[in-house]
Amino acid sequence: MQRAQLADAVRYDDNGLIPAIIVSTKDDAVLMLGYMNDEAIQKTLETNTVTFWSRSKGRLWMKGESSGNTLELESIHVDCDQDALLVRVRANGPTCHTGNRSCFFTEVEG
Repeated sequence: MQRAQLADAVRYDDNGLIPAIIVSTKDDAVLMLGYMNDEAIQKTLETNTVTFWSRSKGRLWMKGESSGNTLELESIHVDCDQDALLVRVRANGPTCHTGNRSCFFTEVEG
């Protein structure tokens, strides 16, 4: 699929969002889950820096806009149902706002 076709090829939810699973190209670690709308996808493709739609802020949000810990786009993959994205990135610093490399650092035990 060509980059220009991506935004039209995906199935957004009722809020115009699609989940984006962020994975490190360095070691395939899952770093975070974010949501993208059409504008966030277009901005990501234009800048090669991953941008999300922040549900809490109600606006576009570029990961690292205040911390500098940006996510450089390597590739985007659409799942078989076209309702989720796998975004492979080069992370420039920790991904989680807590300072952890990944947002998935809490293991559920038992």
